[in-house]
Amino acid sequence: MSRAQRRRMIYLARVNRYWILDGGVGGSGAQFINHSCEPNVVPRRLRGHILLFSRRAIGKGEELTWDYRFDRKTERIVCRCGSPKCRGTINLR
Repeated sequence: MSRAQRRRMIYLARVNRYWILDGGVGGSGAQFINHSCEPNVVPRRLRGHILLFSRRAIGKGEELTWDYRFDRKTERIVCRCGSPKCRGTINLR
């Protein structure tokens, strides 16, 4: 059984077809960035790394958010981000 199957909370991000980064190992801090349908940061893949770039000015003390964009084929997870543009699910439609 893989680590992703044993743990309820997982922080995996695909870099390419071969590599997947585990944000829960090594203290990357990625596990503290929550989902929003209208995020303030966007991930970009660059030479084996996933970098986060701000989409707009982020205020002091403001929570960092990105769109998790879970596959629509996986279990549907209800979104409660509160954004006016909320699609109602963390999964893509």
